[in-house]
Amino acid sequence: MKLTRISPLAGLALIMLTSEPLTAQAPLVEGNPSAAVRVLIFEDLQCSDCANFRVMLDKHLLPRFKDRVAFEHRDFPLAKHDWARQAAIVARHFEQESAETAVAWRRYILANLKDTTAAGFAARVRSFAIAHKQAAGPALAALKDSALGARVQRDFDDGVARGVARTPTVFVDGNPFVETFTLDEISKAIETALQAAR
Repeated sequence: MKLTRISPLAGLALIMLTSEPLTAQAPLVEGNPSAAVRVLIFEDLQCSDCANFRVMLDKHLLPRFKDRVAFEHRDFPLAKHDWARQAAIVARHFEQESAETAVAWRRYILANLKDTTAAGFAARVRSFAIAHKQAAGPALAALKDSALGARVQRDFDDGVARGVARTPTVFVDGNPFVETFTLDEISKAIETALQAAR
């Protein structure tokens, strides 16, 4: 695995993962929003390495660190992926419904990468919406919402400014882990950050 050093993580506004809608500017956070240690995740929702990281997050990192760490999501849809930006915009739409629905969408789309295509993307949104008691029409209409698109673009631009070029790029206390890394490597970095924050 190759780790690339890029600029340190700046201070971030955080919110708690609740059933309440997110505000227009608030980032989506899993874990403890008031934690001193922040893990910033730049992800592409059509990325297989991001799907692998999502599994690591759900199975290992959140159970171990959710009370002590804030895991913040940022969208970084790569140009080579034909529906990644659409998926990010739909995620922002579901954030307006609730943070729980937004996280569920991110899990769902990453878990169904192999069966999702640009041509079948609308069907994928409908399937999720029905399963989660959401209206599919507004979710699909959101794809033309310039404000949601601008939020995705702001994340992308922020990532570029930080030197992000590949996904996932995960910052632990400002130190980047890029694309493929082990659970042991990132866990040790989080533990080190937690010790330093005491």
